[in-house]
Amino acid sequence: MRKRTQAREYALQMLYEIDITQDPLKEVIENFWQSQSEENISKEVKEFAEFLTKGVIDNLNQINSLISQYSQNWDIKRMAVVDRNILRLASFEILFCQDIPPKVSINEAIELAKRFSSQESAKFVNGILDKIKEKANR
Repeated sequence: MRKRTQAREYALQMLYEIDITQDPLKEVIENFWQSQSEENISKEVKEFAEFLTKGVIDNLNQINSLISQYSQNWDIKRMAVVDRNILRLASFEILFCQDIPPKVSINEAIELAKRFSSQESAKFVNGILDKIKEKANR
């Protein structure tokens, strides 16, 4: 698995935990890496996963607002927790990571949805992220 793909998976897991437990970011990150201590995770993967997780949390209101704007007939609080956090993660990349092409962020999000959610979720994620990408390109 590519390093950034692996980092996105870790970031998604941390975002999921924060969403469910409402625990502080720092505590979640520390506990997450402690629980992964048996794994041989590179510094680069850890740094990118933490960058993504912190970036989403630091910009959560703006990201949630944008997702809500483009997810017609879907209240963000009623979305599946995994789907909501995949959308947040990819939206952060599209909006704030100029070094990552939006197409890459969307494709990675679709793969996360297929792996951790469902085929239908992948379509849902793709549709919303395409709209966010169009907005970001203006």
